Amino acid sequence: MAADLYGDLYGDIEAAPKHEWRGYVPGLVVVAMGTLAAGFLSDHYGVPLTLMALLIGLALNFLSADTRLTPGLAFASRSLLRWGIVLVGVRITFGQIVALGPVALLCVVLIVALTMGAGILAARRFGFDTAFGILAGGSVAICGASAAMALATTLGEKRTTQAQLTLVLVGISAMSASAMMLYPLVAHAFHMSDLKAGFLLGAAIHDVAQALGAGYSYSDGAGGIAAIVKLTRVALLAPVLAVVAMGLARWGGGGEGAAKGPGVPWFVIGFFVLAGINSFGVIPPIVASGAEKAAAAMLATAVTATAIRSPLAQLLEAGPKPLLVILIATLVAFGLALAAALLLIG
Repeated sequence: MAADLYGDLYGDIEAAPKHEWRGYVPGLVVVAMGTLAAGFLSDHYGVPLTLMALLIGLALNFLSADTRLTPGLAFASRSLLRWGIVLVGVRITFGQIVALGPVALLCVVLIVALTMGAGILAARRFGFDTAFGILAGGSVAICGASAAMALATTLGEKRTTQAQLTLVLVGISAMSASAMMLYPLVAHAFHMSDLKAGFLLGAAIHDVAQALGAGYSYSDGAGGIAAIVKLTRVALLAPVLAVVAMGLARWGGGGEGAAKGPGVPWFVIGFFVLAGINSFGVIPPIVASGAEKAAAAMLATAVTATAIRSPLAQLLEAGPKPLLVILIATLVAFGLALAAALLLIG
């Protein structure tokens, strides 16, 4: 496994103590109850599910001291996350990406690449390593919390800690919610057409739900464009994960897996396969809808489990610098999307 030089993707399963299914139940029950509570609050108060899952998980952080919960928490934060990433593939089709047009598609790719680059540079400027820059910049550039969880899984816990991941999730949730409220006002100030506004909102806002909410709050036309642009960014998650995995193999230098060529995590391949199947329109709408809901539930469950497992002492010690990295990447993404919308789109 070329991307698994430290046993992060596969070794954790094989090296971890074996548990009977009963050993997973306590932790999974706690995570399920927390996620259901987050879903209730999200449905009744219009708050993003990811944010609620994160806050409830942090409130339950004291439970991480109970070793009886460890197997279930680890399973939820790793295995359920990976399957959730696979199911995200039902959100996109390759036809949607092609329909965006070559100019807009190139702009989206450049915005994602430059935003990740800004995150890496900002991380180094504030004393963090490249891995944290990839995590923070990639989360802003692609699809918020979902990308953060996927990138953290690919990078592995020896490169990005639970505390760093939780900080990124906190920053992403706060800034995505703020962007949903502020960016449509910018679009109105520039008197943008539906096409330009939809591109701006879809290309700059972090999470899918907030991007679509901002788009449809502007107009139905802008909402449709924002959905296509945003889902194009989501589609870039798989190639970005593949590049990161291959980069880890190169940076690690050698190793048994490297001799066989760079590996790609199985959940990345699954994402591609499901998106390809969905592109042919063979997945019935009811199945696709169920898969989307399952993906959202799995990702929210993984966020809850990650927050419960996070070492709060390290969170408090980190200070504002990690959030500044996310803020810089957010401003770069917004500036690039605004420039593209004004100068190149339409």
